[in-house]
Amino acid sequence: MRRLNRKKTLNLVKELDAFPKVPESYVETSASGGTVSLIAFTTIAFLTVMEFMVYRDTWMKYEYEVDKDFMSKLRINIDITVAMRCQYVGADVLDLAETMVASADGLIYEPVVFDLTPQQKEWQRMLQLIQSRLQEEHSLQDVIFKSAFKSASTALPPREDNSLQSPDACRIHGHLYVNKVAGNFHITVGKAIPHPRGHAHLAALVSHESYNFSHRIDHLSFGELIPGIINPLDGTEKIASDHNQMFQYFITVVPTKLHTHKISAETHQFSVTERERVINHAAGSHGVSGIFMKYDISSLMVTVTEEHMPFWQFLVRLCGIIGGIFSTTGILHGFGRFVVEVIFCRFRLGSYKSTTVPLPDGHTSNHLPLITDNSTH
Repeated sequence: MRRLNRKKTLNLVKELDAFPKVPESYVETSASGGTVSLIAFTTIAFLTVMEFMVYRDTWMKYEYEVDKDFMSKLRINIDITVAMRCQYVGADVLDLAETMVASADGLIYEPVVFDLTPQQKEWQRMLQLIQSRLQEEHSLQDVIFKSAFKSASTALPPREDNSLQSPDACRIHGHLYVNKVAGNFHITVGKAIPHPRGHAHLAALVSHESYNFSHRIDHLSFGELIPGIINPLDGTEKIASDHNQMFQYFITVVPTKLHTHKISAETHQFSVTERERVINHAAGSHGVSGIFMKYDISSLMVTVTEEHMPFWQFLVRLCGIIGGIFSTTGILHGFGRFVVEVIFCRFRLGSYKSTTVPLPDGHTSNHLPLITDNSTH
């Protein structure tokens, strides 16, 4: 009884078979079918490899939200070289809250030679080339995000020669912590001193002929310092054409959370516009000679996340490729055979057109002649 029920169950399952098998004796192979199959298998192999490369790749997803963190401090990382002696220049920050940040807390004044060595010039040239490519192809920024913490350092390499040339410039480098409000970081003549209504610089003791605000920005970033990230002003060099020249950088800082497979950090991106002009009070161009970086904090925060294709999605796409190619090649092969058969049938019918055969009594016959062989009986 149990065996009978089992047999009925197997018969029921066989009736539900959606993939009936055709005996091999009923299958007819052809050269055209083999050619189409070879093309199909080659295409499947190629697309499978390409799909696997897409599966291994990752992409960056950008999400935007309101930045609710307004109580924390903002870190500014600075590495700027000015073509003036260190005792002649001073750097500080003044924000909208009229809060001055003393430069002695985090900035270092180092006497250096302004001209770069050949190795340093090559580094600067490559950095400027990358900056120009980033302005043209914004997708390269995703590559930089992925390579953070594992790429080469973007810092200016040290001098490889022991030049006896006396220092003629001042390298101001280090970091500052400021309030997360708009502010103005500037480098101008004289050291900064506090003032009840703001601040002032002791510029009276500096000769006007020694003013030279030619400068090179080796690094400028906001937030956590991440090696491998290239910022918009890195590698910038400006040469002053006049003693009384003002260089202005208007910066918009965007808080950014970066989550990749390698790192998870909170940093800041920024965009910048530049302006420079000569101070000439007689011509109506007022101001103070120096380098001024006016920054503003965006209220939006960007979350950059590195995403990867799920394995199940890879399998679904792979099955779609294999099934689609088999179905498409089968349809094309069947259509091609149908067209070829139609053409050959018409060609064969044309070779058997009716012919006129003369009869002995002078009449003609329109019947087809019998096909006989030349063999003798």
